[in-house]
Amino acid sequence: MAALSTLGFHHITMVSSDARRTLHFYRAILGLGLVKRTVNFDDPKSYHLYFGDEKGSPGTLLTFFEWPGQPRGRPGIGGVHHLAMGVADEAGLLKWKRRLTDLGIPVTGPKNRGYFMSLYFTDPDGQILEIATAGPGYAIDEPADGLGQSVVYPAPSQLSGSVESAEFESRTHPEPVAAITPDMRLSGIHHISGITGDLGLAHEFYTDTLGLSRVKQSVNQDDGRIPHHFWANYDGHSVRPQSALTLFGWPPSYHYAVGGVGQTHHIAFRATDVDEQRAWREKLVTQGLSVSPVMDRTYFQSIYFHAPDGLLLEIATDGPGFAVDEPVAHLGEQLALPAWLEPDREKIEKALVAL
Repeated sequence: MAALSTLGFHHITMVSSDARRTLHFYRAILGLGLVKRTVNFDDPKSYHLYFGDEKGSPGTLLTFFEWPGQPRGRPGIGGVHHLAMGVADEAGLLKWKRRLTDLGIPVTGPKNRGYFMSLYFTDPDGQILEIATAGPGYAIDEPADGLGQSVVYPAPSQLSGSVESAEFESRTHPEPVAAITPDMRLSGIHHISGITGDLGLAHEFYTDTLGLSRVKQSVNQDDGRIPHHFWANYDGHSVRPQSALTLFGWPPSYHYAVGGVGQTHHIAFRATDVDEQRAWREKLVTQGLSVSPVMDRTYFQSIYFHAPDGLLLEIATDGPGFAVDEPVAHLGEQLALPAWLEPDREKIEKALVAL
């Protein structure tokens, strides 16, 4: 069987308690496009919202299941700690700090993470979010053709609590930012950071099973102790955008993730087409993983399985895409339903709160 390597993320799916509030936050405050308003195909009484670029391109997609009335979850082993969205540079990042702060949203940062600069905040349900710059990149402390080969430690000035770190965090844009400017445009998934109890097993899984490469071995800059490793689609020269998965290595005795509102439900990686997805499924089954049948999600085909620490993963095809039932210029404007739910449209629409 030919070697398989995913190009990166297709989407990340999170859990919201209120679809209207989520729509306002991600569209009006963060400026993301709503590319599909539909329902959870497995529970059509609730919304499933998709945000992304104007076409709903893989790697830009943030999706939300609405679980009203459900308890909040918590991060832990086998879960996602935070989602990072990309912005071009430091100037745009500082504008985001000023915009969010002026809107009353608490912000931490900017922080100098070495490979990028970051801001942290939470959405209305408590999901931890990050906005991270495109550079300077992973080659600032290792050769570009030798990433991830040895453990590298952050400079003392990058560690939380240092004088230099405090001075860096004090900066912001000098003027109010009433509207999102082009240099603030969020470019999709910059990276996703999870938590595992066994970095060795995780390394084996993400390299041998998903074909990613470890591109960084470092430590959590907020405590200086917890190992923090990065994997991505890496050809030996450059790291492909929208492909970086990072894991904090917690001691296995620490608590496990609890699913619920404000947490990630699953992460989806890309398969270019159904033939590649079929090859992925064969590989995963051969390696002894329990893999779902192929599921028709209308806009892509999906298979599901778990990482060794319990994180739910998906491999989704790039196509057919979100224009199969709406013109690109009008994505997300109407409630879209798959063909098998269309006979129940009137009943479904009555059960949903209007957005």
